[in-house]
Amino acid sequence: MAETDAGFPRWAPAASLVLGVLGLADAAYLTFEHYTGSKTLACSSNGIVNCHAVTTSRYATFLGMPVALLGLLFFVALVALCLPPLWRTRTEWVHVARLAAAGLGVVSVLYLLWAELFKLDKICLYCTGVHVLTFALFAVVALAGALRRS
Repeated sequence: MAETDAGFPRWAPAASLVLGVLGLADAAYLTFEHYTGSKTLACSSNGIVNCHAVTTSRYATFLGMPVALLGLLFFVALVALCLPPLWRTRTEWVHVARLAAAGLGVVSVLYLLWAELFKLDKICLYCTGVHVLTFALFAVVALAGALRRS
């Protein structure tokens, strides 16, 4: 199997970077919506799929910060950690930080899914996009770490 200089599979840098950039775009849109009053969300506002209800709920902030902004900052950090030169480095803290950050993202997503499904009884499609991309990014990072050759 082809691998990077640090022993990771060669597909990991590209896959993680693509997922990170897609998540960054989705989180940037949600952040824009948060700061503009969620008036342009192209999402149903009736029934269980209701982006406005989710993005303006009490669960849309954490410790006074908009969750959308936290998601944006998360993806900025992950995109930086997933740049190809950082996959090639032998500096171990970079690889640990990438996995830890991706893991923190999954924990955050689990909390937000709980809030959407069990507290709000609503789903935001844009939020679901962020959730799926976060899980996929974690899977890529974790799998690459498991397949890493020293």
